Amino acid sequence: MSAFKSSKSMLLSALVFAVLLFDCGLFQTAVSRSVSYDSKALIIDGKRRILQSGSVHYPRTTPDVWPEIIGKAKEGGIDVIETYVFWNYHEPVKGEYYFEGRFDLIRFVKEVHKAGLFVHLRIGPYACAEWNYGGFPMWLHFIPGIQFRTKNDLFQTEMERFLAKIVRMMKDANLFASQGGPIILAQVENEYGNVQAAYGADGALYVKWAAETAVGLNTSVPWVMCAQQDAPDPIINTCNGFYCDGFTPNSPTKPSMWTENYVGWFLAFGYAVPFRPVEDLAFAVARFFERGGTFQNYYMYFGGSNFGRTAGGPLVATSYDYDAPINEYGFLNQPKWGHLRDLHIAIKLCEEHLVNADATQISLGENLEAHVYYKSSDDCAAFLANYGSSSDATVDFRGKSYFLPAWSVSILPDCVNVVFNTAKVTSQTTLNDESLTRNITMHESSMSSASWSWYKEEAGVWGNSSFEASGLLEHINTTKDTSDFLWYTISIDVNADNKKNRTKEVGLLIGSLGHAALLFVNKQPAAFDYGNHDDASFNLSATVEFHSGSNTVDILSMMVGLQNYGPWFDIQGAGIHSVVLTGLKGSEEDLSSSQWTYQVGLEGEYLGLQNVSLANSSIWTDKGDLPLNRSLTWYKTTFLAPEGNGPVSLNLSGMGKGQAWVNGLSIGRYWSQYLSPSSGCTEPCDYRGTYDASKCLKKCGQPAQTLYHIPRSWLQQSENLLVIHEELGGDPRTISVVAQIGQVICGRVTEDDLPQADTWEQGVGFASTTPELRLSCETGQQIDSIRFASLGNPQGSCGAHRPGTCHADVSTYLKKECVGKERCSIPISTETLGDPCRNLTKTLAVEALCLG
Repeated sequence: MSAFKSSKSMLLSALVFAVLLFDCGLFQTAVSRSVSYDSKALIIDGKRRILQSGSVHYPRTTPDVWPEIIGKAKEGGIDVIETYVFWNYHEPVKGEYYFEGRFDLIRFVKEVHKAGLFVHLRIGPYACAEWNYGGFPMWLHFIPGIQFRTKNDLFQTEMERFLAKIVRMMKDANLFASQGGPIILAQVENEYGNVQAAYGADGALYVKWAAETAVGLNTSVPWVMCAQQDAPDPIINTCNGFYCDGFTPNSPTKPSMWTENYVGWFLAFGYAVPFRPVEDLAFAVARFFERGGTFQNYYMYFGGSNFGRTAGGPLVATSYDYDAPINEYGFLNQPKWGHLRDLHIAIKLCEEHLVNADATQISLGENLEAHVYYKSSDDCAAFLANYGSSSDATVDFRGKSYFLPAWSVSILPDCVNVVFNTAKVTSQTTLNDESLTRNITMHESSMSSASWSWYKEEAGVWGNSSFEASGLLEHINTTKDTSDFLWYTISIDVNADNKKNRTKEVGLLIGSLGHAALLFVNKQPAAFDYGNHDDASFNLSATVEFHSGSNTVDILSMMVGLQNYGPWFDIQGAGIHSVVLTGLKGSEEDLSSSQWTYQVGLEGEYLGLQNVSLANSSIWTDKGDLPLNRSLTWYKTTFLAPEGNGPVSLNLSGMGKGQAWVNGLSIGRYWSQYLSPSSGCTEPCDYRGTYDASKCLKKCGQPAQTLYHIPRSWLQQSENLLVIHEELGGDPRTISVVAQIGQVICGRVTEDDLPQADTWEQGVGFASTTPELRLSCETGQQIDSIRFASLGNPQGSCGAHRPGTCHADVSTYLKKECVGKERCSIPISTETLGDPCRNLTKTLAVEALCLG
């Protein structure tokens, strides 16, 4: 009896403890939410919401950093995380599913939920996303009679099956809002309206079917179709683009939603690096909400990396940084992140006005206007816009004067006070110019003296899996995307009457649909050519020497990512389509219909040389001189992980073209020898005026990418295996491991700048009218030193500051307030900092070094 009482007492104590935990919020409970919409906004639990969203693709980083990325998005004012679902990696073989590691979709959604954010799940299942084959699995292509993205029973059956699979998984994990989960939106199809005309009448039927199929899955949350003007009710059609302030939904019952606001652009091999000034991006967002927008998503908010062969094509680079607010390595891209954070705060202050009133539009002059949202006659919020691209203006609004820089929007949450202007950037800047910061913010470990082993791959057929066929086979249909490579081999006889040991000069003209090709004659490299992202096709022309007797011609066709966009992209071909020989028989000889021998892939791939299990295999050799600048060569070495927790990358600037693996995991394709055009760059770039993907470019005449991200979680404390497959020729001794140990950060704030947006309180105003300069290091870093600090009229920009004609060196004060801290805030006050020049509006410029 006493034992029973004791057990009962313990049980009661446990129950009381559990209740206390519950009351303290330590147990996360599932709270069912209702999600609907009207013409004004999405409605969550009966309340209209203004929502800021950011795209984060779970496979483009590793699960260990998902919480950090999501947390930084939340801190930046993001309410919703948007992601595609990548069918080709979730079902690599029909009926065989994979949801582990970087592809653990449920874990990712739960991480978003844990952070208190919503999810927009873009199931598609077509993704585009510069992702290999647009996210479709290759086995789908080989179903006889199938046609993608149109009225085709075979495709529709498979698409419906996968849609249902994902929805069922989300329901089983209680992840839809009605189940207490974070998913408030789902998407079916993706940008189909851009290509629909190519599919004729069947395209419209397909759209209707896709909408009915999605609604029939009973997710209890709204579905959207982006860039789909004829999206059937109740599907919401949404806008994608650099600007969507002029977008109108196809029904007066639907809200205005922007699912892809391009924060920059993707990177392709052979192209300069695109970027988008934050002033223009903020202008586009502010105009969208000014003119009735309700939900906007940054594509991308964090871009990450295209590890392995995930990059789409053609020739999309491994970095998917996208000039996003959070960069490829998970660090804040400043001032973009900070300026947008302040914008989100300002818009949120206007939320009750935006969702409960229609705008009153007022002309303030040429290219000048106001949109006013009234809750009552004496309670309003306003947006003042100067959408001219050249002239600043001063406007009168409700009896007050306001200065509006060109191409800017001011936000007034009380119709009186400006809380934010899109063109006035006071957020700190991170210096990202490697040439200026490399020696102080990065630790580089050279591999010049590393112990290298190698394996020389020979040209042409290498195994008994080769086969013969008449004519030139299309590359993708032959390899089935099991490899980037396909060998085309033929023997050509030179007449015996040609004197012994004499050579004959002949011409070879090879036509390819893309993406690149290496030519070998008698097993020796003879020529290389390639296409580009916009046109992958090319003609390789070479003059070579044949000897008497049999001569071998081996052509290695190379893919660099399967096509991911465009009408009928799924049947776009690649590889060699014509081979013409000249100068042998006195006339052209077309070899295109001859008998060819084929081999899929490379011998090193077949052997699995990238795998850790073969690290000590006798296949590798280290005898003799290290082969340099030789095509089709595999290299192997080991390295120690850099100390600390900062991002790690591999510097491959001295290599040619290939792929790299660390501990058996591919960090992606590289192509350092493919330089961007030497002209056309525009850094700095004038943010004023309409932006497009080619407007703002940097790093002309350089490789698109030289540093390749190695996730920290892929590294071991002991030795790490590095395997490189070099396709063209490079020097592995030039490779180095780079660890980022710090950042150079800058702040620049003027006396007449606005106070920080987060100090504004509705009905009260700014906590202080004094603007502040704020400096902040990444988590784990501290301000180590002040490199420059001037109050007055400092000149130059981050990394190149210099005193102006009015100058007070305030570095001693900055050192006292900031050094040794993760962040600090400095009011721009002459009482504190002094006044070197009376009657001059002074600016404080600071440059600091953060180290971890």
